[in-house]
Amino acid sequence: MTKQSTLLMTEGSIPGKMLRFAFPVFIGNLFQQLYNTADALIVGNFIGSKALAAVTGAGNLVFLITGFFIGLSMGASVVISTYIGARDKGNIKKAVHTDIAIGLISSVIMTVVGIVFAPQALRLMNTPADVLPLSVLYFRLYFVGAAGMVMYNTFVSILQAAGDSKHPLYYLMFSSGLNIFLDILFIKYFKMGVGGAAIATTIAQFCSAGMAMYRLIHVDSDYRLVWGDVKIDRRMLKKIMGIGLPSACQNSIIGFANVVVQSYINFFGDMAIAGTGAYVKIEGFAFLPITSFAMALTTFTGQNRGAGRFNRVKKGAVFGTICSLSIAEIIGIVIYVLAPILIAAFDSTPDVVAFGVERARFVSLFYFLLAFSHIMAALFRGLGKSMFPMIVMLVSWCVIRVSILAVAGMIHRTFQMTYYVYPITWAISSVIFVALAFKYFKDLNKGITSKE
Repeated sequence: MTKQSTLLMTEGSIPGKMLRFAFPVFIGNLFQQLYNTADALIVGNFIGSKALAAVTGAGNLVFLITGFFIGLSMGASVVISTYIGARDKGNIKKAVHTDIAIGLISSVIMTVVGIVFAPQALRLMNTPADVLPLSVLYFRLYFVGAAGMVMYNTFVSILQAAGDSKHPLYYLMFSSGLNIFLDILFIKYFKMGVGGAAIATTIAQFCSAGMAMYRLIHVDSDYRLVWGDVKIDRRMLKKIMGIGLPSACQNSIIGFANVVVQSYINFFGDMAIAGTGAYVKIEGFAFLPITSFAMALTTFTGQNRGAGRFNRVKKGAVFGTICSLSIAEIIGIVIYVLAPILIAAFDSTPDVVAFGVERARFVSLFYFLLAFSHIMAALFRGLGKSMFPMIVMLVSWCVIRVSILAVAGMIHRTFQMTYYVYPITWAISSVIFVALAFKYFKDLNKGITSKE
């Protein structure tokens, strides 16, 4: 048995506990982003613009499918963290093993969907004919390894629910290094093209999942994995789905809206796809502090809700928001300044750089709005109110975003509209979240006062 590494967030310094959780998550996310970016960097430099367009253009479609199942694991994490906060050993075990059963079923579904429907989906996105074969190849090979990605997120959701953010970091560090090594080996030396990039990612994903599984099997704690206990507990399934399904739908909604945007971008050709795709990979680094504090806040909120400590929840929300917004905006300014250099690292073709820089220079200054929306969504998930962020994202990031592009396409189709829609819809969701948070905590304070 390995030593227990549960981090209880129901007592002690709020900044200390949240930073202790968030920092390893941040470093882990950094390696995750390097992991995701390596394919594009190596493909762009060793194969060319069309191959870069194929890899990056399929990214939004990948997230549309994978985001749903990742959302389910987020729901499980909230349920598990709540039981950990309440020190409910029996329900911890049931929740953990139900979560793993869901992950196994999801792996099969996602693999089949990704492989079978790749060509049809990419055609619907208006993928250029000269890019389509490469995109289909990358997409299908990527989803051969879907089980590795799903199970890694499932295992890590359990570890993070217990406050263990260190071990997922170690696994990502290893798999990121392995992915980069295999990318160079398969693409530069074996000349395997975009297929080599997908295979490298698949191998690395299974390795990280295997290490996380080993940790759960051997940890000396209530959340230890016993394969003989893996089964669906109906009551626990209902709880996990109650929180996870809205989160899953939220991710899919965002993914769908981004697929619509990508379809709009594809109209302008492979240079636009490559330039925008390069920027999106860079933008992913700005998401790192947002994701880190969001995960920390969800776990923090879940544990303290389970313990009935709502005053700590409010203080944690304030601290997480300030940190997330500040760091995200600093990164946005850096990206604004260094955009030409960063885009050219993927592909120095002038048209590719021009498309990428134009989007970076406009969008990056509004990252604080994106950070606020995500941190509020994390707060409500931790409170067990995952329907709130789902509805907000549905309205602002899907309906409004898609409607703006639809109207623009009918009146006057311009590339610039593909980046205008992001800060506009981020601002709308932020305003709605402010109103929801104000109302929720006002009602909560009334309830606490009446009990006293």
